[in-house]
Amino acid sequence: MKRNIGDLDAYLRITGGLSMLGIGIICSSKLVTLIGSMKVAEGVTRYCPIMHMLGIDSLDWELKTHKVKEIELADMD
Repeated sequence: MKRNIGDLDAYLRITGGLSMLGIGIICSSKLVTLIGSMKVAEGVTRYCPIMHMLGIDSLDWELKTHKVKEIELADMD
């Protein structure tokens, strides 16, 4: 599996997934628990099959913004 989730996206998925997992356990909701566990797994593995099918890549976006920052810093010198 090729990574398609950036760092910030992964951290948000883990945080949101753990929240959903906790809410699902408290409310005894199997659907919310399942979705929460899926989001935690996506954040840990840094791979989202739905984003892969849609051709979206948040890792690529993160690399592009890092390059823009490097260019801006080089122009300041």
